[in-house]
Amino acid sequence: MQSGNPALNKNTFLDAASGAVFQHDGNAMTLNGTVNKTGLLLVLVVLGAMFSWSRFHGAESLPALGPLVLGGALVGFVLAMVTAFKKTWAPVTAPLYALAEGVFVGALSAIFEMRYPGIVMQAVGLTFGTMAAMLLAYRSGLIRATDKFKMGVVAATGGILLVYLASFVMGFFGHSFGFITGSSTVGILFSLAVVVIAALNLILDFDMIEQGVGAGAPKYMEWYGAFALVVTLVWLYLEMLRLLSKLQSRN
Repeated sequence: MQSGNPALNKNTFLDAASGAVFQHDGNAMTLNGTVNKTGLLLVLVVLGAMFSWSRFHGAESLPALGPLVLGGALVGFVLAMVTAFKKTWAPVTAPLYALAEGVFVGALSAIFEMRYPGIVMQAVGLTFGTMAAMLLAYRSGLIRATDKFKMGVVAATGGILLVYLASFVMGFFGHSFGFITGSSTVGILFSLAVVVIAALNLILDFDMIEQGVGAGAPKYMEWYGAFALVVTLVWLYLEMLRLLSKLQSRN
C-alpha cells in the first residue's frame, strides 16, 4: 500500500528492471542519514525563504514578490517531478527543490504576514508541532500504518487533489469552489480536514522510509526520503497558513 505522498509509493524502493528491493552492500540507507538530510533540506528551505522574505518591505514591494511566488512554485514543481521520476538524481535535485520551494514559501508567507501579522510564526510552530506529534504517535504505536489506514489516507489525499484541480480549472471560466478560499464555516472545516489529512500523510511517509531502511535501500534514497518528507511538510505549512488566515479573517 502506497503513501499518500506522490513522492513515496509502493515502487519507491524497487529496482525498475528487476522489480526487486534495492540491495547495496555496505552503503545502504539508514534512518539517521535520512533524518540528517531532512534537516539539511529544511535549512535550505529556510535560506530560500529568507532570501524572498528580505525582498519584502511593505505593500509597495508586493509586485516584486509575485515573480518569486510564481517562479519558486514552477521551479519547485519541475524539480519535484524530476526527483520523483529520477530517484538517483535526488542528491542534487532535492537540495535544489528545497531552495526553490523556500523562495516560493518565503514570498507567499510575506504576503500573508502583511495581511495577518503574526500568522507566519503561528503556522511554523503548528507545522513542526504537528510533525513532532505525528512522529511520537508513530514511534509509540499510538497510530499504526495499517493497510486500512493507508487506504483511507491515500483516498482522502486523492480527493483533495481532485477538488483543488477542479477549482483551478473552473477558475479559467470565472468559477471556483468558494469554500477553498472563503472563511465560511464550511471553508474552515474544509481547511481543517485538509490539515488533518496532510498530517496523517506524515505517518505514511515515516512508515515508507522505515520500510526502505529495513530493506537496505541504496544510500541516495536517504535524499529521496528526506525530499518526500519536505514535500509533505511544505504542504502542511501552506494548509496551516490557509486555515489560520480564514480564522483570523472572521475576527
